[in-house]
Amino acid sequence: MYDFCVLPFVMPIPTHFAFKNHLIDPSNRLSSWVEGGDCCEWIGVVCHNSTGPVHQLNLAPTLSEPDEFAPYFELEAYERSKLGGKINPSLLELKHLAGFPAGIPHNLGNLSKLHYLDLGGNYLKPKSLQWVSGLSSLQYLDLSGANLSKANDWLQVTFKHPSLLELLLSNCGLEDDPSPISVNSTKSLVILDLFGNAFSSVPKSIFSLHGLMSFYLNENSLEGPIPDYFGNISFLEVLDLTLNHLNSSIPNSLYSLNRLQFLGLSENQLQGTISSSIGNLSSITHLDLSSNFMLEGRLPTSLEYLCKLKEMDLSYNKIEDGISEILQRSLFESVCNSPSWEGMEVLYIDKNLISGEIPDCWNHLQNLGLLNLESNNLTGKIPPSLGHINVSMLNLRNNSMFGALPSTLQNSSLIMLDFSENHFNGITGEIPKEIGSLIELRSLNLSGNLQAGNIPNKIGNMELMESLDLSMNRLNGEIPPSISNLNFLNHFNVS
Repeated sequence: MYDFCVLPFVMPIPTHFAFKNHLIDPSNRLSSWVEGGDCCEWIGVVCHNSTGPVHQLNLAPTLSEPDEFAPYFELEAYERSKLGGKINPSLLELKHLAGFPAGIPHNLGNLSKLHYLDLGGNYLKPKSLQWVSGLSSLQYLDLSGANLSKANDWLQVTFKHPSLLELLLSNCGLEDDPSPISVNSTKSLVILDLFGNAFSSVPKSIFSLHGLMSFYLNENSLEGPIPDYFGNISFLEVLDLTLNHLNSSIPNSLYSLNRLQFLGLSENQLQGTISSSIGNLSSITHLDLSSNFMLEGRLPTSLEYLCKLKEMDLSYNKIEDGISEILQRSLFESVCNSPSWEGMEVLYIDKNLISGEIPDCWNHLQNLGLLNLESNNLTGKIPPSLGHINVSMLNLRNNSMFGALPSTLQNSSLIMLDFSENHFNGITGEIPKEIGSLIELRSLNLSGNLQAGNIPNKIGNMELMESLDLSMNRLNGEIPPSISNLNFLNHFNVS
């Protein structure tokens, strides 16, 4: 029944042709599985470094899943990289197997020493997960993409598992249980991923997972308020509820999670003001409250206590009051007066109701790479201190700002610059020739301003430029011949 491959320690493996005959292999990636060779050289086979026995079989797709905008040939290649068919039961003779990323054989539950099981992306349709109970040593289980709509025991089996640490069930067709059963969890789960399912409410049994550190319930159909019970999961470091239909204010119970590092609440219907209790999130590094459209009012001064914050996105809301007050009295009070916010890397406050001038207090933000203040009611000139930091993307689009490009920006390492739909017209009303000093720029948008005169010849110095939009201005004259230096240019608009 078995072949023997050449190994420092000879061991049996399932007959290669019996195994292959049960599989559909469109890309022929099992062609290396031939008699007489070293099976540790076979694609997908991993042997133990010292003892020799097969330690892991990796039969998952060899290519990463393309996004929805990928060209057809990438999608086709991904589909061809998948294995289909059935798994020969003789595979269970591999007693030392510690990882088995493939399909579900009939009696997989007999692998009591299995620690790692990755069946993600294989479109499985199990009617029950009872077989998981037999995998008593299992610590990692990935069934992402499997159709578990008929597996009504998924929660009871996985939450009661004595050793399971990571459970990935994204895009599994899971939905609310019409007759929910309370489950006494073993509290072993540390990471739980339920992304892309159809839950309209958070399963209550999750709140008994007091050791949970990462919880993903993004892109579901959650409705109503955010449950207060989240405050009981005190070890949470990642909570992602992005892209649901939650429509309450943000409960103070969330702000009690002082270990939380990532909080994603974007693309919901949250409303009200941001409580001063947000200052209790002392470990937060990534905060995303964007695209709720109904969060409003003044930002609390307690934001200054978020000393570890690296990325904050508040775009597409109704945050208002003058930016000088926000930046100097709350959001950037610690920047203007102390080094508390030196770690900030990404700041998006675009598409809100912020008004007034941008204060000149950015010198300490040396790590800030992306700054987006688009579509507010900002006025005044660009503060010179913005040129003293290493910002690579600066977006001030659709405001009412004016004046010339500060000399401090002329030697910056900007990659993307968008000043469109403002009143920037320089000192003379022309595009300043100093713009050519921004040699790292890939994208420049000065459309919809009051620029007049000629396009400066030095614009040809920006040889890495890919997109250049100078439309809806008052430009005249000829396009300078130096534009031919822009070999990477694929978008040019001077209409």
